[in-house]
Amino acid sequence: MNSEEGPFGLRFIRMKRSSLFLGTDKGGWVHANERPRHRVDLPEYLILESPITRSQYANILGETDSSDDPKDMITHQDVSDLCSKLSEHFDGEIRRPTQSEWENARDLISLPCGWTELLADEATGNHRGAPLDGRPRLNEVDGPLSGHRVSQSAHPTREGVYARVVTPGDRPLPKVGFRLVVSPKREGEVKRVPDNANLAANIRSELFWTTILGIIPSFTIPILRGFGSYAIDGWANLLFGGLCAGFVTGAFWRPRRPTWGLNSEGEVIQLKD
Repeated sequence: MNSEEGPFGLRFIRMKRSSLFLGTDKGGWVHANERPRHRVDLPEYLILESPITRSQYANILGETDSSDDPKDMITHQDVSDLCSKLSEHFDGEIRRPTQSEWENARDLISLPCGWTELLADEATGNHRGAPLDGRPRLNEVDGPLSGHRVSQSAHPTREGVYARVVTPGDRPLPKVGFRLVVSPKREGEVKRVPDNANLAANIRSELFWTTILGIIPSFTIPILRGFGSYAIDGWANLLFGGLCAGFVTGAFWRPRRPTWGLNSEGEVIQLKD
């Protein structure tokens, strides 16, 4: 991975063809918005070392600004106009990075403390339907949230510590900037993570684990403590308590969910550990 200079003083890092995993396979419902875990296969691409500065932004548009601070107060249209100006200098598609492209380069790029960086992907509720080739995830959200994007927010004081957030990109905001990638234009049918979970299997799993971790202990504990009659007379209370206990355990633990990816023939499959 080499650093190289482009037009207008833009410094890019060349990322080799690679793969990475996004999301989690943890089964607890608190992790639902991070599922499913999936492998993204990325082509070789270029990514800016740091966000676009005010001086670079002005230079590209033929304006004047000598500040080296990151450019903020931008909108989707501003970024689109800038990319149009730069497109004549590059063979690939120039745009903001996707979540997978950013994560793949996170150890090599920088974002100033306290700043947020807009990415290319729309803010969806989970990873179902996510492309497996790293292309932007767009045109899936309707209404007011369609202008929001997945973003990376840098810790106010600790360098290299980031949190993924959702940020409006259709109105200018302070300390919200962007960087660019030059990535091959993806052609052909997009391969995606399956849109739907196996509902029947999930229901069976939930009934099983709620019974094992909630209902059975709820009845067993009073019997072991010598209150066997209460297990009969108070069955309704014990059943309700067992269901509650099962629900609480389901928040933090359930068996791991499938991980998705492409096989050598380009088919979407469940990957084995």
